Amino acid sequence: MNTRFDESYFHAHTYAGVSFARYSQYWWSNRFYAMLARRYGRKGCRLLEIGSGMGHLVGQLEGRFATFAVDLNQWALHESLKVAPYTLHALSSAQELPFSKQTFGAVIIKHVLEHLSDARKAIQEIGRVTAADGILILSTPNMESLLKPCKGKEWIGFQDPTHISLKPPREWMELVEAAGFEIRRIFADGFWDTPYVGVVPEVLQKLIFGAPGGFQALSGLVFLPYRWGESIMMIARKL
Repeated sequence: MNTRFDESYFHAHTYAGVSFARYSQYWWSNRFYAMLARRYGRKGCRLLEIGSGMGHLVGQLEGRFATFAVDLNQWALHESLKVAPYTLHALSSAQELPFSKQTFGAVIIKHVLEHLSDARKAIQEIGRVTAADGILILSTPNMESLLKPCKGKEWIGFQDPTHISLKPPREWMELVEAAGFEIRRIFADGFWDTPYVGVVPEVLQKLIFGAPGGFQALSGLVFLPYRWGESIMMIARKL
């Protein structure tokens, strides 16, 4: 698939319908990833976000880490400078990172792998640029989500036509381990793709289904079993 990850794609898929307002779902998601990075990453190390978009995650980590960001979207990288002015930005594919071996003490790749034609190569590249004892924070759509059958063809992971690398959690774990990482935690992000059932008002479903994931995001605690969400998340450490 020859997809142009340009400004039009960015607005049509990545942030379509997303509010950037403080305390929006998007804001809480980035806050949660930033909390994980601070908890598991060594303060002051070099941190790389792959597929950094408009910089709202990596921008939160400036000062705590020496931050780097790569993305295929030139427009997004330009926008990122507004919120992450102290981050080193580079136009790059995840499959060919422009960095030397063992450069980073922390790497974040948030919902990027599913877009790649060769996700294995990207994970191997991450292993190459991550220093010994460095951490990896990874997320991707969860093919084993307990509520995925309720959505059928409307499941969130199927909605973006550029999601060309959807794999079950075990396959992602094997790829991460093959790249030299030891998986420390695997968990889920909660059920936020409401509605799941037709007879219950969606507002009520957001409260019922979304409460565990919302509490996890609010508290920064990691406790949801890996099937209890629309995405799987991993924290791994380089051996």
